[in-house]
Amino acid sequence: MSAEKTVRVDSTLSKGLAILETLSESRRGIGVSELSRRLELTKSNTFRLLQTLASLGYVNQQTDKTYAASLKGWQVGRSVVENLNLRAVASDMMSYLANETGETIYLAVRDNLQVVYIDKIDSQKPIRSWNPIGGSAPLHCVGTGKAILSAEYPALRDVIGEHLRGFTERTITDLTSLDAAMRESKARGFAVDTGEFREGVYSIGSAILLPDGSAAGALGVSVPNVNLPDNGVDKLGGLVAHAAQSVTKKLALL
Repeated sequence: MSAEKTVRVDSTLSKGLAILETLSESRRGIGVSELSRRLELTKSNTFRLLQTLASLGYVNQQTDKTYAASLKGWQVGRSVVENLNLRAVASDMMSYLANETGETIYLAVRDNLQVVYIDKIDSQKPIRSWNPIGGSAPLHCVGTGKAILSAEYPALRDVIGEHLRGFTERTITDLTSLDAAMRESKARGFAVDTGEFREGVYSIGSAILLPDGSAAGALGVSVPNVNLPDNGVDKLGGLVAHAAQSVTKKLALL
């Protein structure tokens, strides 16, 4: 029987990561003495590691001489998630939605104040919605965009308020109405476009969330209103929300 291979862990790296994790979990800055006690390190070693982390941009020294994690760790984590193949992760749920609804299914991500469609499954019905992969639409007036917007509304509200262009008579063009729509979308777990971008085409979207609550993208179903049955919005919304939640859970495990 062969002996198990022992993995050698670099002690300096592990101590530096322990400091970074401790700072990241704290709501306030932590001083050298407190950090050294928590992690059972010498003060000199703790200080040296903090200086290294600060020089690399992962830690900031505050005015009271305590240390706090910077946003660089978050930026690195976000980059990792953005480089994941979201299409592969979402493909099963896209197929599920296509089978359940028979309508066109989209996977979209945010690009500034637009959504870009990065994958889709076309409906086979004679009357159907169509957008190309790589096509885009404004956040505030399509289902996938409104779903992403509802997840990130506090950060985007003031910016998008200056860009509420109308496309149909149903497009939301004032912040008061958009505020109400975002509250409703957040409460029910999906967003609805009632022909706000294209006349006669409804779309329902639900956000795919990252562990920090921000949106990685959204799943959506697009339906010509002639295909929409009674109670269709609630039924489709429930299906889309379930699918998006399933993809969110998958992302959390990666």
